Amino acid sequence: MARIRRLGRDDWELLRAVRLEMLADSPLAYLETLAAARRQTDTQWQERAAMMSGGTNITLLADGGADDPRIRGLMRVVLKESQNVEQPRRAMLLSVYVAPEYRGLGLAEELLEESCRAAQAELGAAVLELGVHEDNERAKAFYLRHGFGYTGGSRPFPQDRTNADGTRKRELSMERELSPAGSRC
Repeated sequence: MARIRRLGRDDWELLRAVRLEMLADSPLAYLETLAAARRQTDTQWQERAAMMSGGTNITLLADGGADDPRIRGLMRVVLKESQNVEQPRRAMLLSVYVAPEYRGLGLAEELLEESCRAAQAELGAAVLELGVHEDNERAKAFYLRHGFGYTGGSRPFPQDRTNADGTRKRELSMERELSPAGSRC
């Protein structure tokens, strides 16, 4: 059973370890290369942990508790700055990761439920959005099962992988309205 907790400023070494694991496991999923992450100094990792654990950033970690602090999964929720005060507040789901040996065991659902709760209750968001690679069938199916829908929007995939026909790969936009307090995401 995993424990879900918040990333803290002092968790920078755990953050570094899981980020390097994430980048090695899924090199195209994140906007950073493994080589670039490895070049970061301890001070840069400390600054990153502080940024990811404060203000309008909520980073959730799944670990095995005090006896097993190894990170099993991570999700980050960030409040988007709205240009229109008439629109509902929106948050973005970023840096989604579950270690391979914990996939398919319900950990992603637990992290997502807590991410939705935190986005609404703590950040005041009414909508949670995300981007998913057009070829990531497993992720698309997961988000659809959990109430997300396609917005119709997309953008070129940041790592710019090209299809065989010369078109660029796309990152698809998905979103869902957040449930009223107390209900499941």
